[in-house]
Amino acid sequence: MEETNPQKSELKKSCVNCGAELLYAPGTTELKCEYCGHTQEIAPSENGFKELELQPFLDELGTQSHSEKITMLDCKNCGAHQHVEENYKSLHCVYCGMPLIVEDMYREDWILPGAVLPFQMDQKKAHQLFKKWVDSLWFAPNDLKKAAIDPQNTKGLYSPYWTFDAQLSATYTGQRGDYYYVTVPYTTTVNGKSVSRTRQERRTRWTYASGSISGFVDDTLIKASQQKTGTIPPKVARWDLKQLQPFDSSFLAGFVTEKYTIPLKEGHLESNKEAQKIADRWVRRDIGGDTQQVSSINMKLSEETFKHILLPVYVSAYRFKGKRYNFFVNGQNGALSGQRPYSFWKIFFFVMAILAVLAVIVIFMK
Repeated sequence: MEETNPQKSELKKSCVNCGAELLYAPGTTELKCEYCGHTQEIAPSENGFKELELQPFLDELGTQSHSEKITMLDCKNCGAHQHVEENYKSLHCVYCGMPLIVEDMYREDWILPGAVLPFQMDQKKAHQLFKKWVDSLWFAPNDLKKAAIDPQNTKGLYSPYWTFDAQLSATYTGQRGDYYYVTVPYTTTVNGKSVSRTRQERRTRWTYASGSISGFVDDTLIKASQQKTGTIPPKVARWDLKQLQPFDSSFLAGFVTEKYTIPLKEGHLESNKEAQKIADRWVRRDIGGDTQQVSSINMKLSEETFKHILLPVYVSAYRFKGKRYNFFVNGQNGALSGQRPYSFWKIFFFVMAILAVLAVIVIFMK
């Protein structure tokens, strides 16, 4: 496997004017000093995306040439596995808000990311979306809407994913179904009399089918982290991967980076399941007709490569009356989803009001 000189993920850059750390400015290709406003352009990558040959990493031989040690903190409450810069403003877990113990920091190897999808909105915008969502909730307790939810609890997180590429080929057997219609007589009753009529009924003509399919499977996306709670909802976990940038640690400055807890081998097994679904779709398209029955698919993947990528999401972990809730905002497109409490009394009086209206209607109809 070709040796590379990977971009270090913990490389920090200081402001030339005041010495403060430069942070990535979402939606740009710049680092910005939050103290004096100085900006510095992030240089375009000359190497492009790093697609890594899969098999050497599954054999644990490739990791030595494309990995490094980073500082990690584990959340004992929810299990999140996160890298937090030493000067990050609040050492609390992104997912559940519980304090992280600095003394528990340790060093651990990780496979370097091959690409990153930079944040396209800042923390202020994400928190505004959160507050707007809270204000729009039906049946939410009044105290929740009045609560001064700390903006610092809304944190930007780069969540880890695996992507897999492969050449897919398969042979298959099955049946092609083509619809046709027949005229069927039937008897019905009209005005108390039995009458004969006809109707069209659909039938399926089945014919044996076999063949082969092949094609390129690009960027099968597999989640690479798992927590006890606080899972990113499917509604939020949709990104346009065409906007991926070659990995540069500058894009991580000022954000929390979560380390993968789902190993590459396990991610690869999940990607194979997705490849089976893709093969099934391709086979059905190849069989054609109106419907299909697939008896067997003999699938083979070759030229397999992968990337470790980081995708942006804002997470707000807030507590209300002793219970924790999560709210998520996609850091690229603003899609949002969250957990929320309900007011028992608001729901109760709403139901009672409906019943009262129905009772009045019934009385006037008598």
